Amino acid sequence: MEETKNKEELLEEVSSEIDDTDVPLDKNVRLMSPTRMVVRRFFRSKLSIVGLIMVVGLFIFSFLGPLFYTQWGEIELDESGKTEYSVSQAEYTVDGVKYSVRQTTEKYLKDNALAAPSSEHILGTDKEGYDIFVRLMYGGRISLTVSFIAVFLITALGVIMGGLAGFFGGVIDNIIMRICDILICLPGIPILLIISTILDASDIDKKYRIYLLMIYLTFISWPGTARLVRGQILSLREQEYMVAAEAMGYSTFRKIFKHLVPNVMPQLIVSMSLSLGSMILYEATLSYLNLGVKAPYAAWGTMINIISTDQDILQHYLNVWVPAGVCIVIAVLGFNFIGDGLRDALDPKARR
Repeated sequence: MEETKNKEELLEEVSSEIDDTDVPLDKNVRLMSPTRMVVRRFFRSKLSIVGLIMVVGLFIFSFLGPLFYTQWGEIELDESGKTEYSVSQAEYTVDGVKYSVRQTTEKYLKDNALAAPSSEHILGTDKEGYDIFVRLMYGGRISLTVSFIAVFLITALGVIMGGLAGFFGGVIDNIIMRICDILICLPGIPILLIISTILDASDIDKKYRIYLLMIYLTFISWPGTARLVRGQILSLREQEYMVAAEAMGYSTFRKIFKHLVPNVMPQLIVSMSLSLGSMILYEATLSYLNLGVKAPYAAWGTMINIISTDQDILQHYLNVWVPAGVCIVIAVLGFNFIGDGLRDALDPKARR
């Protein structure tokens, strides 16, 4: 009895001491939402902010720039040249009689081709007389738009196929994974060469050929995302909340896309941001190999393609190809910095 009384007295003393302190109550504590925590961690990283500035700057430059810089168009030549006349003479013999024919030909020369940077052309002109600064803007539209479309389509296909494979397992899982193995084994560049040759023989507008090629890239690139989603769902489908969803009779669609896929989104977001940089490089490579956007339309890779056939431009006209290369580097670095920042911000074990 005495021991019980002593315990009760000690508890009363401790409780009275706690009541007398100035510890704030729980109702005065403001809890931070998970989304706000992720945003706060993301913006604490200097590289993430730099990457965001890079990407936003490229989007403003590519999509809003042509609205303000209207002096030249994407396929508008600088025809401020001079006209020269050349005289050619040919002699013919007919039935032993000699005839002399003189022909005057009007030849138009573009004296502003390969022009140096000036107030009229901020970055100069290329070999054909197109304004390089304007073509950088329109080329950015093509490169960024194609990359975003391809990555979102790859992610959508990967989520659907990987979600079905991971949730159902068994025969469905085996079929989808074997399809992934087959697609991974397909040679990318040789098939792209064949498709490009077919498109050359068709009447499809040159400006839209790159979109068709990126559709093929989407078709062969989704297995990586599908495998990522499948692996995550295999580990999540046995969790307690999935057992509860099964007991409550939720539909298969709801269990996959409202309970499993949202838990995979952090990994998918990081994967998408890193894939954007890779896809921009892929598009630039296709255009550089003359498989993508054809002249006179512009793309960053197409603008660099000229150095593969003209060594004089490579050595003496840096303003023709260096700006496009700089834009590609900025885009790839920006998306990689954002991906690294999202990876750290979405890591639940991070304490920053």
